[in-house]
Formats: sequence, structure tokens, C-alpha cells
Amino acid sequence: MWKWLPETQKILLAYDQLRHRLLPYNYSVAWKVTDQGYTIMRALPMDFPADAKAWAIPDEYMFGPAFLVAPVTAPGTGTRKVYLPAGTDWIDFWTGATVAGGRETDAAAALETIPLFVRAGSIIPMGPEEQYAGEKPVAPVELRVYRGANGNFTLYEDEGDGYNYERGACSTIPISWDEKARVLSIGKREFRVVFVSPGHGTGGASTDKVDVEASYNGRAVAVSPN
Repeated sequence: MWKWLPETQKILLAYDQLRHRLLPYNYSVAWKVTDQGYTIMRALPMDFPADAKAWAIPDEYMFGPAFLVAPVTAPGTGTRKVYLPAGTDWIDFWTGATVAGGRETDAAAALETIPLFVRAGSIIPMGPEEQYAGEKPVAPVELRVYRGANGNFTLYEDEGDGYNYERGACSTIPISWDEKARVLSIGKREFRVVFVSPGHGTGGASTDKVDVEASYNGRAVAVSPN
């Protein structure tokens, strides 16, 4: 990365940092591939079979259960049209703004903000800002909750290398969000909970002011936004 111009370096480093922060999400989704035969990169009809408009979208995809990715392939593009499948609301990852599904929207598409939308009801675990995987093994996970629908996520953890997970050296932590009751239930561990809203819990950087610090004490934990 250091061989690029400073402005390009800044963009590349931001995406690299986002990749590191998403390791808890990515690792958990990868576990679903091994454990359940899941797929990480998903054509829209796989998640939205009832939306006929989604069948014909060739240049968008779901990344795991939460993210809708709309790559930009043309140079000099400032915006691009993104179709958001019906049956759910969508939250702009970069701004926290909510957009109704079943419609096309003009999304910002500068180099530093590839169009990313998160399905309402998603729970995304994000790790600390670090220089390499495993640099901060005891740092709390930041949970981003995208309200608007019920949701759940299973956080998977193991030693990070080797094959001891095949002998049970791993854990799964169920997390669920009840939209009506406005309660987030956590199986175990310590988390920094962020209820995403416009300008709060957006983009790739760590959220300075989280909504709830939740820790596990041997029993399930339920937390609600203020």
C-alpha cells in the first residue's frame, strides 16, 4: 500500500481496517459454511426469492446474511443506482439512513464509500481496530444492531489457528434482537452494543460512544436502547 500516492493509501488503509474490524462477522459466516453448508457471497434471489425484480440484478450481491454490496466498476463514478430488495428496510452502512426496500436508490459511490446496505434486523459483530488479526484478543466486540425487524446472529469463536475446533475447542454465542420489545439478548461474553442511527455507529471506524456495555456473568443478558 505504501507504493501508492498518499490519498490512495488513505482509502486502501480504510478498507483494510474495515476488513479487520469485520473479522468476527466474516469468521462467523465462514463457520456457517463449514457447519451448515452456507454460502458467503450470495446472488440476491437466494435471499429474496419472492422479489422478481431481484432475479435480474447481475451486479449486486449479499455478503452473508446482513450486507448488500453494490460494486462500482466504472471509473469516475460518484453515484450508482442500487436496487434494494422488497420485504425489508435497508440501512446505509456509511450514514445510518434507512431506505425502504422494493425500490431503486441513488447511492454515493466515491472511492472511499462503496455502496453498502445492511438488512434491517441484522446484528453485526465488529472487532477492534488492529494492525494484524489477533493483536487484541481480549478487546470487547462492538455489536451493531440495525433496528427495524427482528434478527439474530450466531457469533463463532475458536483459537484462530489449528484444528482443535474439530475437537470442540470453539464456542457459539447466540444473539437476538426483538424489535417489538426493543430487547437484545446475548448468550455470553462482553460486548459494546451500538444501536445504529443516522451518524451513529456508521462506517468502518470504532464507535466512540456506545449505547450499552454488556458483559456475561453466567446467564443470558438482555439490553435495550435508551
